[in-house]
Formats: sequence, structure tokens, C-alpha cells
Amino acid sequence: MSVHNSSIVQSLVSLGCRRVVLPRELTIDEISGIHKQTGVELEVFVHGAMCFSYSGLCLFSSLHGGKSSLRGQCVQPCRRKYSWSRKKSSKGLQHGTGKGGGYLFSMNDLCAIDLLPRLASAGVKSLKIEGRLKSAEYVRKTVMAYRLMLDNCHRTDPGVKKIREEAKQLLNEAMGRKRSSGFFLTGRPDDLINPHLSGNVGTMVGKAESLEAVASGMKRPAWMLTVSLRQAIRVGDRLRLHDDKTGARTAFTVRTLWLGTRKVQQAGEGRKVRIEITQKIAGKPQKNFQGSLFRVDIGSGRLDEKKARDRILKEGEKIIIPDREKIQRIIAALESEPHSTGKRGDQPEWWVRVQTFRDMHSRLPVAPGRYILPLNEDNMSYAGNIPVQLRNSIIWSMPPVIAENRLSWYRESMDRLMAYDYGHFQVGHFAHSHIWKDLNRTHHECKIFADYTVNCLNSLTVDMLRREGFEGAVFSIESDRANMEDVLKVVRSRQPGFRIGMYVYGRPPLFTARLDDARYDYGKRFVSPKGEEYILSRYDEMTIARPAIPFSLLGEWRNLLSMGVDYLVVDLAVGSMKRNISEFISHLKPRGAPPEHISGNYHETLV
Repeated sequence: MSVHNSSIVQSLVSLGCRRVVLPRELTIDEISGIHKQTGVELEVFVHGAMCFSYSGLCLFSSLHGGKSSLRGQCVQPCRRKYSWSRKKSSKGLQHGTGKGGGYLFSMNDLCAIDLLPRLASAGVKSLKIEGRLKSAEYVRKTVMAYRLMLDNCHRTDPGVKKIREEAKQLLNEAMGRKRSSGFFLTGRPDDLINPHLSGNVGTMVGKAESLEAVASGMKRPAWMLTVSLRQAIRVGDRLRLHDDKTGARTAFTVRTLWLGTRKVQQAGEGRKVRIEITQKIAGKPQKNFQGSLFRVDIGSGRLDEKKARDRILKEGEKIIIPDREKIQRIIAALESEPHSTGKRGDQPEWWVRVQTFRDMHSRLPVAPGRYILPLNEDNMSYAGNIPVQLRNSIIWSMPPVIAENRLSWYRESMDRLMAYDYGHFQVGHFAHSHIWKDLNRTHHECKIFADYTVNCLNSLTVDMLRREGFEGAVFSIESDRANMEDVLKVVRSRQPGFRIGMYVYGRPPLFTARLDDARYDYGKRFVSPKGEEYILSRYDEMTIARPAIPFSLLGEWRNLLSMGVDYLVVDLAVGSMKRNISEFISHLKPRGAPPEHISGNYHETLV
């Protein structure tokens, strides 16, 4: 939910929350400030994998991979190797490696083992360790390390130094990625990424000298990997082979280990061994293969995990699952509601997002019913000069992330806008309506809408937004068509006055991140191993990655209206307005086949 400032925390408290989990992007000072202003129990992540984007604002895996990170299905595009595009005479872009390319968004692991006393002083009551998809051995060693430090962090005697070293050794043995203190100490850390390294989970055990296909008794050929060991390995270890050239990774369990002509159960540091791999190797291994080998789990750890699982099943220990009766009753009630057809007129209402007041004068192929304008310093400086009759056509848009030190500016700006008789606002985070509610007591009534970053994906979300005073919301950009149809049937019967919009054209942020790294070449395109192109930019203190080709559902606008969608959002706020309009026209009124675009999950199934 990206609970990144005190306004959001206060809003959640008003909804009945007693503890909130803060995002990984906050500094200790910012955490302390939130606690002082709200007094609520705080929980933070202290160890494990870090997403590049703010959690809840990453659309990369969903719109470009078909699997939603918001639903636990991330395909981890941030772990891939990217290259910067280079200009090539008159033939467009060249997909060369480009200077400074690499693992641009693959974050090192978070580690706060040295910061526990400071976090406690900041008001943190609970610590969260990222352990999904990790081995039992990782969980055991990591929890042991933090338990050891928590039990002794109050000590000031010389003996605590030895305990800290013991805890760090346990973390080394847990086989995670390279560790960093994340954003805890500064809002602009310089140790969160290593572009020349993949950020592989595990401990490096050797460098591959060759990878050759060999005959096997199976339908597909096996592979023989020759490795010079830097650490001992044994049969049963779980390893990951990393192709240093392409970034492709293959995880496998050691079944057959050769030392010379002998099959062995283990081999020590400094030995050259051959490992037989009987599964498909990711990517296309080249003849002169260069790779690194990492241990991600040990043989005994996997056996211990199996024994524990077998014991649970044998002893019949209960696995506690949430009581779903209430949810089932709600679903049954929704399904029994009479559904209206939700049909509208044959002409859409267009909401056009632009960057400045000047852009509102551009000639468009559609007649905007509303202009969506970012609430920023430049636009605020002209707000009082806009003719009164035009003010009702403007919707002021607030971003999904507002830093704590910017909250007062947004409050003051909204106060001024309402005094100017502007009456429409759009928020990127549902809890930022808390700002608007306070101001509404002293000004005229205004209308507030939710942007698609609020992730309105079902009818219960619409019910909540309606209760909180929202007039409408842009539906989730992740949704598939079937889900959208189902939700709109329920919404039209339960909340007939609530307005539903849909983002139908633009370049939505795939990553929305805090990290500002000196090695990023903002304004330049970066390219995936598959040749997909994206644009990296820095805007409003956020690092944003957008697709080079637009997202478009313009070919579906009639179907969207027939479902019950009230307005269609066109985003022309990024880049040259003249070029944006030209591209928009080519997608709205294509001559022949529609130009290249992405449509997310709309025509597929949201996973």
C-alpha cells in the first residue's frame, strides 16, 4: 500500500488499523517523524530482497510479462540485464551494450542488523524479514542472526562486538545477495545496485570453464559443466548457474559430481570438477560459455526441510487458514444483486492529461471533457490567472507518492486552489483524500477522484472509495476484460452514481522508484535482452521507467462504453506534445493495421 507518509497512516488509523507496515524506501528519520505524528505501531522490513519500484506501484511484470507483482506473481524484470541504446546514423536505434549498461535495477538485499537500536528508538515495534521462496536454511540462519542481536542490542560491553560478528557470520551462511542498509541512513544511497553484477542470491562457489552438451538416457541432451571451485560443494546442494554474457540463470540440484574420472559425493576448494545437469539450460549457451556458479541451498538443509514437512504431515499439526465465511457471504450477496446493462451513449467523454496550461491550447482530435493537470509548482504559479469559466474543466492531479516534507506544500496548494474555486481533484493514493477532507470543512464542496494507481480492481474497493467520499475512480490498468465486466455489473447496481474511468492511451510508469543513481542516463532508452525498449526519466523526485511504445485500448472504446465506463483517460503529458498528438491520432484512427502498442492484460487473463 506504500504507506510512506503520516497522512496515509492517519487515514488508515481512522479506518481501524492498529499497526501499519511502512515501505522499504523510508529513512530512519522519516520513520521517526511518522511515529511522532501518529503514535501508531509501526512495522518495517529489515532484511531480504528489495524491489526496485515502490511496492504497489510496479506494473512492469504485469503489463510486459502478463503476471502481476501486486498479486504475488512477479517475473522480476528488475533482475534482468539491460543495455543503453545508442544512436546509429539514419537507421534509428542500435541495440548495443551501450556505456554503463548492466543490471541497472537489480537491488542488493536489505540488511539492518546494525541498526536495530536506532529503529527501536524511531518507534518501530515489529520487524519483517523477506523470506518468500527462500530455503529453510536461509530462514533458519537469518532469524537466528536477528534473534541474537535483538537479545543483546541493549548491551554496551565489549562482548557485544563478538556477538555482532557471530550474527553477521550467520547471515553470510544464509546465502543471500550482497547486503546494503537500503534507504535507512539516506534517501540517496550509493550502494543499492552493482550494474556489473547480477545480484544473484547465494554464495559464489566457482567459475565455469565450459558448458558442453552430452548424450544422456533422457529425451533431451544433458549438459556437462566444468567448474574451478572456490568453495566446497557436495551432492544434494542447490546451485544456480549464471551466464555472465546474457544474464540467463538456471537453478539445479547436484545429482552427479565428477572429480577426474571418479564419481564423488563432495569436492573441496581449489578442485576442478564436472557437474552433470539434466535439465534445460536457460537462454542459449554459446560455444565459449562464461559463467558463475552460486550455492543457494545446501544438501542437508533441504533434507531437514523435507523431514520437518514429513513430521508435520505425520503428526497432523493444524495449518491455520483465515476464516473465509464472511468473504464468501459478501461474494454471494454481490452475485445475487440484479445487474443493470450499464450501457451509455455512443460518444465517449475524454479526460486528457497534459503537463502544463499551455498544452491545453493544443489542437486535439477529440473534444476533452476534462483536462487532468499535475499539481506542481509551475502549474500553481499560473492557477490564479486562468479564466473562471475554464476552472471547472480542470482536474488537479496528485501523485501516488508524496514525501513527508512535501505534505504541507500540497495542503497549502489545495487550500489556495479551492479558494480560487477549483473544484475537482484526483489522487494517486486513496489515503491522500485525508488532506482534502480537512480542507472541505472551510471551503466549498469539491469532487475527488482516484487515479488508476489506487488499484481499483473489484467492487469492494469501489464501495470503500464511495464511503470515503470519492466521486469516481479510474479502474485498474492491470485488469482483464472479463473482470472489468463483472465489476461494472455490480457497481452499476450498488453504486449507480459512482463514475468509472479507464486509462486508454499513454505511457504509464512501469517502475516508480525513489533511487536516484549517478549511473542512470535519464532521458535515454534502455533495452531488455529481448530487444524491448523503455525510457528512464527523473520527475518529481521519482525515477520512472516507461515503455517506448504506448499502452493503448483505443480500439476498445466502444466496448468499454457498453460495459458502463463513464470516461476515457488519454495521457499526453510525457515528452513532446506535438509528437504525442501525432502518435495518438495514428492509434485512434489507424490507416490499416494499428501501430505497435501494448494492451496489458485486457485481452488476456490477469494472473
